[in-house]
Amino acid sequence: MNGVSVVIPAFNEESSIQLVVTELRDLLIEHNITSEIIVIDDGSTDATAQRANAAHARVLQHRSNRGYGASLKTGIVAASYDVIAITDADGTYPGRYLPQLLTELESADMVVGARIGNDVHIPLVRRPAKWVLKRLANYVSNSTIPDLNSGLRVFRRDLAMQYFPILPNYFSFTTTITLATLCDNYAVTYVPIDYRKRQGRSKIVPWDSGSFAILILRVAMLFRPLRVFLPLALICLLYGVVKTAIDLSHDPNISASAMFALMSTLLIVLIGMLGDSIATRLGKLNPNAVIGVRTREIVELEPEPATDGAIEPVVYSLAENIVSSRFGS
Repeated sequence: MNGVSVVIPAFNEESSIQLVVTELRDLLIEHNITSEIIVIDDGSTDATAQRANAAHARVLQHRSNRGYGASLKTGIVAASYDVIAITDADGTYPGRYLPQLLTELESADMVVGARIGNDVHIPLVRRPAKWVLKRLANYVSNSTIPDLNSGLRVFRRDLAMQYFPILPNYFSFTTTITLATLCDNYAVTYVPIDYRKRQGRSKIVPWDSGSFAILILRVAMLFRPLRVFLPLALICLLYGVVKTAIDLSHDPNISASAMFALMSTLLIVLIGMLGDSIATRLGKLNPNAVIGVRTREIVELEPEPATDGAIEPVVYSLAENIVSSRFGS
């Protein structure tokens, strides 16, 4: 590993961002890991960018709020190194796990910090929905997923960029990349981590759970459509068979509803097989995807002078890097 780019999306996190960057910077220096820390200020209205810059992070700013996923895409494209680590700006993910995740990446395609440690503070109101979503994701991916949407993970840049066309610009970025990599049979490793209590108000609202469920089904339709269509076909078939049996026990004629259910079974199976054939033939989506944020909407701050022990930020043209990542150098 030549080095790691730590990407931190931030929106109005002035109270925590400086501490998060400092903790990570000191940790990376202590472990002699070549690195850069990139903070994506996603249109914050407070001093998030200035405090990240004061902590000697490399700061990129969106002129307007584009979303968590869009910020990650900006950071991934702008990264100087092929290995990407992502974490949150609110300080909930302890930085001490990052060296372990990087070590595990030597034998995996993606390593996720699973929030199943001894000291995990996930609000009780969110746990039932997370349990249901995790079971649905396990079924779709045919895998056991300890943590579906952890925001602490490491992966290689080319792995993420090939999925850019389907990775959302909002909070479902991590859920989507988890499911996509598992459905494509990449090696995903999980490392148990603690999860600190969040300071301030979470930006995830309760009704987002419905959106996450739709997202999981959408990913299933892209990668494993039969996992969606076959259960529907089975339901129609069971109804059709039972209704036919009831009809024939009273009358030699089969009702229209029974016929409709049986015909629907055949139609659903055929659609599912067609979708599966398309997914298999297409294989991976086009990796040369646009970032999702126009380059003129991204501003890079002038870095603060590095002090002793600080990581010297790398300064170069973001637009040039985006072009080279899309079309080759």
